[in-house]
This record gives sequence, structure tokens and C-alpha cells, in this order.
Amino acid sequence: MEKMEKNKKKFNLGIIGAGPAGLSASIYASRYNISHIIIGQLLGGQISETHSLDNYPGIEDISGFEFSQKLGRHAKKYGVQIISQKVRKIKKEEAFFRIILENKEEIITKFILLATGTKRRKLNVKGEEKFLGKGVSYCATCDGFFYKEKNVGVIGGGNSAVVSALYLADICNKVCIIYRGEKLRSEPFWIEKIQKNPKIEIIFENNVKEFLGKEKLEKIILEKPYQGEREINLEGVFVEIGSYPEISYASDLGIISDEEGYIKIQKNGETNVSRVFSAGDITNGSNKFRQVVTAVAEGAIATEGIFEQMEKQK
Repeated sequence: MEKMEKNKKKFNLGIIGAGPAGLSASIYASRYNISHIIIGQLLGGQISETHSLDNYPGIEDISGFEFSQKLGRHAKKYGVQIISQKVRKIKKEEAFFRIILENKEEIITKFILLATGTKRRKLNVKGEEKFLGKGVSYCATCDGFFYKEKNVGVIGGGNSAVVSALYLADICNKVCIIYRGEKLRSEPFWIEKIQKNPKIEIIFENNVKEFLGKEKLEKIILEKPYQGEREINLEGVFVEIGSYPEISYASDLGIISDEEGYIKIQKNGETNVSRVFSAGDITNGSNKFRQVVTAVAEGAIATEGIFEQMEKQK
């Protein structure tokens, strides 16, 4: 790394993202003796905000936060440095990459692994921004406690929506799942649980049109095709309608994505850009089956790919 500037932090590998993919990649990088650093705003990523994780082989019924802490401790055991910063931009020089952080600090690496996962989608309806933090939330485990013994709604029909509803049912007076489809897209295991919970009501084939209230959220307007609108009194609403990849920080690299914005990777995790790899929910890998187990696997595979390229360069 002779050509790199003096007085800069220099590593062979920079892992962007501290979720399951990034932490798994770090564990393997340490075992391959690759000097590396992790840059991520939230240890564990979105999984740290999940109420319950019960589909990771060998680990039964664990909270997302506890699982994230275990992964983090495992990675730190090998001495890796984790920087809790947002990456503003990545620039590719001739022989290395320059990672520019939000605080303007710069880190120099030979290889890059992008593992920043996805961001939560918003409804983009009237009143959503106005009542953010005042009745509208995107994380039930983060904010659910503030709605103890109140009536709340969960918008969405996938696993995250159903799991959030089950968590809220233990805290709140009543939980309405509001979904635009005809049936839930969640795993049968979770659907069976909500069907047995008397505090949970499911409203199908309805879209949220507007959030209403004075200082705080008081009600929402639902719209059903061909049947018009109706109001429901709710003091809190949790939006769980999926997520999307956000890689604007790497826009200068020229990485190819698919039609949905997910990074295209080869079987070893490499992108179309030399020495740039990717893993986890941000990629089109693993048949887009965005699960913790696939993210962890992709992180390990990408690190092996990086190690093999390093060995060839020697």
C-alpha cells in the first residue's frame, strides 16, 4: 500500500455495513488474517430492531437485539475496529479506494465489501411526515412501549408486519393489521399465531390514504377500491411495507444494479467493479431470499472471494 497517503487509516479491506453480512464477513476476514475495518451506523443493522428471531439454525427464539450483540461480540473477539459512522462517498483511485465518512475522516483500503442492507419504505401519503415520532413509526420494537394499552395499527402483510403486530399485542390494547392484499404474505408459522391472538384484527384490501390529528396522530383514513373511504381511530401506526437498497454513497464506482436497484453479484460476491464485492440484503444473490442466514452466508462467501484475489495478486 505504498502509494497511499501518509497519516491515513489503511486496511486491505473496508466492510461497509455492520449487519449480519458485514459482521460475518469480518469474522472470516479475521480468520483469513486480512487487515480490515467495519464502518456501520447500527450494530446488527435492521435485525437488531426485530422483536423475535426464530429461524436461524441452532438459535431458538432470540430477540434481534440479542442476536446482533452476539454477532458483534464474535467479530470484536478478533480485534476488529468498528466505526459508527455513515459513509458519505467512496472514490476509486488507481490502486486503492478512498472511503469518506460523514465526519470527513478518510479511510484507505485495497478492497471494498458493500453490506449496508436496505432502508425501510415509506407510504408517502398525506400526514406521514407530519406525525413522524408523533404516532407514525417504522420500528415497533423501538417505539412500541410508548403506546402501552393504546389502539395501534400495523401497515403491511409480510413477516415484519406480522411479527411487529404480535409484539405490539403484548403491549397495546388492540392491534389492527392493515394490508392492501387479499391475504398475508407471511410465513404460516406467524399467521397461525396472529389468528389465535384475540387482540389482533386484520383489515384486507385497504390502502392508507391519510393520517389525521392535531398535535399527535388520532385517526387514519382508509380507502378500499370501489367501496370508498372510512376512518379508524388509532393513536399509533407502524409502517412495515418492506425496504429498498440505498447505495448512493457508492454512486461514483459505477456498480451495476438490477431493475429494482439491487447490486448484481457473481457467485463469489464480486460486482462488475474490480475489487468491489457485496453481500446481504443489498444484493440480487441468494434468489433475493433476504434472510439473516443468507446474509451471513453471502458475507462469508464474499470474504473468501476477496482472499482468493489477494492470494493471486501476491
